[in-house]
Amino acid sequence: MKNLKSIALALVVVLSTAAGTAQTKKIDVSKSSIEWLGKKVTGQHNGTVNFKEGAVVLKGNKLSGGNFTVDMASLTATDLSGEYQGKLNGHLKADDFFGTAKFPTATLVFKKIGTKSANVYTVTADLTIKGITKPVTFDMTVTGNSATTKFMVDRTKYDIKYNSKSFFESIGDKAIYDDFELNVKLVF
Repeated sequence: MKNLKSIALALVVVLSTAAGTAQTKKIDVSKSSIEWLGKKVTGQHNGTVNFKEGAVVLKGNKLSGGNFTVDMASLTATDLSGEYQGKLNGHLKADDFFGTAKFPTATLVFKKIGTKSANVYTVTADLTIKGITKPVTFDMTVTGNSATTKFMVDRTKYDIKYNSKSFFESIGDKAIYDDFELNVKLVF
């Protein structure tokens, strides 16, 4: 009986320790995705950009960290094809937008995570685009080996001012809205 109690106590200790240990899980970059949506007065464009690498940190089954690197050279519009797609992609990669030759990657590093509800976390992270780091906050849902989030980014905070009404008041119908949307799916 004494041995049975010792075994049971050891099992409780092992299970408690395992549940509290942080585990880093690399994302599968071929299955994870980032879709973007940018709007302007006269319409919108959407597309994708690929992860270069990334990982989430889980403590038990709870989100406790994460960091990601995005390959900015993979930025592409998916709502256009041919010549028009090539022109938009070239412009988005140029210096007046993301300057991908000088800034080939963007990063996101989780700094603070709060539990909002079951499997939903409020994340504050440092987002670095064009060498400029600013905080962003978003909700992330984690289920099994995947996570999803959708959030807005103000491009002007990263020195992307091209056709922004915030900087060029008389731009009229050529204005591009400052915020763009990111819809992210992580598989790990």
